[in-house]
Amino acid sequence: MKRDVLLILVNHRRETAENVQKILTGWGCYIKTRLGIHDGVLENCSDSGLIFLELPGDDLTKHEEIVRKLNLLNGVDAKLISLEV
Repeated sequence: MKRDVLLILVNHRRETAENVQKILTGWGCYIKTRLGIHDGVLENCSDSGLIFLELPGDDLTKHEEIVRKLNLLNGVDAKLISLEV
């Protein structure tokens, strides 16, 4: 069984979050699971965050295209990880 997981590190969240969200919304049918983590809340909200995505299916071309689009954004580092059992 193979699973593709996409890890996205977002710096400068206040400036980049909206563009990251637009990309993820546009590719929503290719995202099975999404988890976002950042430190702090309210007045102590951090300016960086980590997003975990589980990408279903075997269409590596589509998965790599999501990564490419995210990495075009300043302050975003996306890595695709394929795990196989």
